[in-house]
Amino acid sequence: MLCLTDVLVTRTAGIPARPPGPPSLRTVVRDPYPLYRTLRTHYPLVYDEPFGAWLVSRYDDVRAALADPRLVALPGDGPAEAGRLLDRALRGPALAALTAAVERGAHVLARRLAGREEADLVAEFCDWLPTATVVAALGLPYEETARVHCWCRTGLGPSGGGRSELGVFLRPLMARRRAHPGGDLLSVLCAAGTDETVTDLVGALLGAAGETSARALASFLANLLDHPGQLEVLRVRPGLVAAAWAESLRRDPPLHVVLRRAVEPVGAIPAGATVACLLGAAGRDPERFTDPDRYDAFRPGPGPLAHGTGRPTSSEALLARLTAEHGLRALLAALPGLRRAEGARTVPEDLVRRSPKILRVHTR
Repeated sequence: MLCLTDVLVTRTAGIPARPPGPPSLRTVVRDPYPLYRTLRTHYPLVYDEPFGAWLVSRYDDVRAALADPRLVALPGDGPAEAGRLLDRALRGPALAALTAAVERGAHVLARRLAGREEADLVAEFCDWLPTATVVAALGLPYEETARVHCWCRTGLGPSGGGRSELGVFLRPLMARRRAHPGGDLLSVLCAAGTDETVTDLVGALLGAAGETSARALASFLANLLDHPGQLEVLRVRPGLVAAAWAESLRRDPPLHVVLRRAVEPVGAIPAGATVACLLGAAGRDPERFTDPDRYDAFRPGPGPLAHGTGRPTSSEALLARLTAEHGLRALLAALPGLRRAEGARTVPEDLVRRSPKILRVHTR
């Protein structure tokens, strides 16, 4: 496997003379793209002191960094054991239950917008579809949707209620599923593990249905609404939706920065240092993509690096892809006049997490 050191040695050869040092990531929150271009051209590996991390910005370098075993996820950001278990669990009947729940939840939310003149897709669709999917997939009581939504958005730390509260919430539901199993995802999980294991798996699923998935969906819909001709092609050729989703992740990933920690020296990077993999810069690398700033739903091989986490096959990436594909199809079916409404557009105020805060549309 090509490691980060090999890539950097190869790709830094012949770099043009460098201008004065680049500004910090902390100074370009609203528009980081000019800095990304400077970094890719002149500073493929540079230490950003105010940000406290080594910056890696070129596509091949970021891809190598995410795969390098010497660069590990920071505590709380990486593939915890529950996440790995969930990745393995979401197959066969479990995957079928999850997919059916995404489709059902998307159509319910889309139909609620059908009788309206205008709607905000972020607040009324994107923010709720991952939660609705989890509630439907697990067969949880509908009246608990608000509580589940809180867990999805704030996590299971102290501010989100904690794992113990989730265990108390699930215990009677798991007992009923063990006594009378059904076709929902919670029944499938209960058949495969103890109450403690199932609680961990559900917690991981709630994390997968969190803010990152909602942001990615919002960016995806915004890209298509900004290109109505491409949106109309997808209306008649739904088989192209998966590629359109991959292109959105390339151009506008929900997380622009993924952090890693060096457990041993990696070239100039010392052990213990933080490495910032700039997905937002790598996805627009002109050495990898033609006309990289343009959104093209039909671009061949957009090759997104990952769904924000550096783990392109994770349960989070799976759930995000399902919500994007089925969410778009449901909106197109329920809202034949779907188009972006006129008006001012919000400017992202977070460098790490970027997506529209408001997405106002006409529905008919």
